[in-house]
Amino acid sequence: MSTLSTLLALSPLDGRYSEKCSELSNYASEYALNQYRLLVEIKWLIAITDQKGISELPPLTDKMKSKLLTIYENFNLESCQRIKAIECETNHDVKSVEYFLKEALSLYPEFAPYLELIHFACTSEDINNLSYALMLKDIRNQVLMPTLKTIREMIGVFSENYKSCAMLSRTHGQTASPTTLGKEFANVDYRLKRQMKQLEHIEILGKINGAVGNFNAHAVACPQVDWIKLSQTFVESFGLTWNPLTTQIEPHDYQAEYFHTLIRINTIFIDFARDIWSYVSIDYFKQKMIGKEVGSSTMPHKVNPIDFENAEGNLGICNALLAHMAEKLPISRWQRDLTDSTVLRNIGVAIGYHYLAMQSLIKGLRKLEVNETKIKEDLNSHWEVLGEAIQTVLRKYQVTDAYEQLKAFTRGKEITKNTLSDFIDTLKLPFDVKNRLKHLSPHDYVGLCSTLMKFRKD
Repeated sequence: MSTLSTLLALSPLDGRYSEKCSELSNYASEYALNQYRLLVEIKWLIAITDQKGISELPPLTDKMKSKLLTIYENFNLESCQRIKAIECETNHDVKSVEYFLKEALSLYPEFAPYLELIHFACTSEDINNLSYALMLKDIRNQVLMPTLKTIREMIGVFSENYKSCAMLSRTHGQTASPTTLGKEFANVDYRLKRQMKQLEHIEILGKINGAVGNFNAHAVACPQVDWIKLSQTFVESFGLTWNPLTTQIEPHDYQAEYFHTLIRINTIFIDFARDIWSYVSIDYFKQKMIGKEVGSSTMPHKVNPIDFENAEGNLGICNALLAHMAEKLPISRWQRDLTDSTVLRNIGVAIGYHYLAMQSLIKGLRKLEVNETKIKEDLNSHWEVLGEAIQTVLRKYQVTDAYEQLKAFTRGKEITKNTLSDFIDTLKLPFDVKNRLKHLSPHDYVGLCSTLMKFRKD
C-alpha cells in the first residue's frame, strides 16, 4: 500500500499500522478470501468430475487438474481485481469467483464441456463457509499460535531468570506476603498455556450440502451419488471437521468458541499489561531507552510504557469486536439471513487488533529491564509482612488472640527487623521456634514458589 493510500485509510490497521499487520493480510484480506474461494471452487470441480454418475463426461485428466490448480497457484492482484470487476456487474461476490474461473478455463478448449459443472449444486454459503474456515485455520496455525508461543517464551525467560528474585506482593494495592518475580511471570504463562491449548484444539467445521442443508438439488439431479459421503470426504480433505447437520449456513458455533477463547487470551494480556505498567510506575522495571524516541512532547526525561498501553487499548477493541461476532454469528433467521455476511468480513479487523497488540507486547518485553535494587529496597522496608507467618505459628501453638496481637503490633506502624525481633521475644513460644522466626526475613518468606514453578513447564 502506498504512503498516500495509507494516509487515506479509514482503519488504522490499513493506515498507521499497515506494515505491522501485513502478515495477517495474507490470510484475512479480501484478496485472501477470494483466493480461498477460488481454491474451494477448483477442488469441488475436481471432486465432482471424479464421481461416476454426475455427468456423462470422463473424469478430468491429471494434466487438466494440474492446469486448474495452476490457476489457483498463479492467483495475484490482477486476478483479484478481475473478480472485483465482475462483481461490479453481478453484485454477487461468490458468483464473481465462479465466473472468473469459467473465464479462465474458457481459454482451454478441453474444458468447454466442463464449464457448467463449476459451482455444481452449490449455494454461495457452501463456498463461503469453507473459505472462512480455511482462513481461520490458517490464521490460527500460521499467525496466532506462533506469535503466542513467542510471547510465552519471552515470559518464560523472565520467569526462569528471576525465579529467586523475592519481591513484595500487593493485594488491594497494599503490601502483602512476598512472592518472587519469576513466580508472577509463571502465573501468566500458565494461564496462557491453558487457553492456547484450547484454541489449538477447537474443531473448525465446514459443510457442503446445498441451499438449505439437505442436498435437495443433488438428490434430484444425481440420485445414484452418495452425496453425504462425498460431502464429508470433501470437507475433511481441507483438514476441517465435517458438520452433517446444518441449514443453508454452517451455524458458526465453532467460530464463537474460537473468538471466546481469543477473548480470554486477550483478557489475560490486558491483566498482564496493566500489571507491568504498574510495576514500571513504582520503578520495579526500567525500560531501555531508544535513541531518538520521544516520551513526552514537553517533559524530556520521560520514557513512557507506551507499548503496554497500546497493547491494552488494542486488546480492548479486539475483545469488543470478537464479543459481538461470537454473540451474533450463531444466530440466523430460519434457514439463513444475510446478517452474518457483513460481520464475517470483519474477522481480519478483529484479529488485526489482537495481532497489533501482540507486536506491542513483544516490543515492550524486549525493552523491559528488572530493577532488582529497587525491588530489594522495597522488600527491606516492609518487615510487617512477616506478621502473617508469626500469627499462624502462634495459632499452631494455640496462643490466644494470635491474630489480634499481630494486628495491634503491625497495623499502621513502621516495623523494622529490630522491632520485630523484640516483639518475638515477648511471645509465649518455645525458644527454638522464636529463634527460627527471628531468622526469617521478607526475602526468605516466599513459601513454595520454587516448587510451584515446575507447573509452568509444558
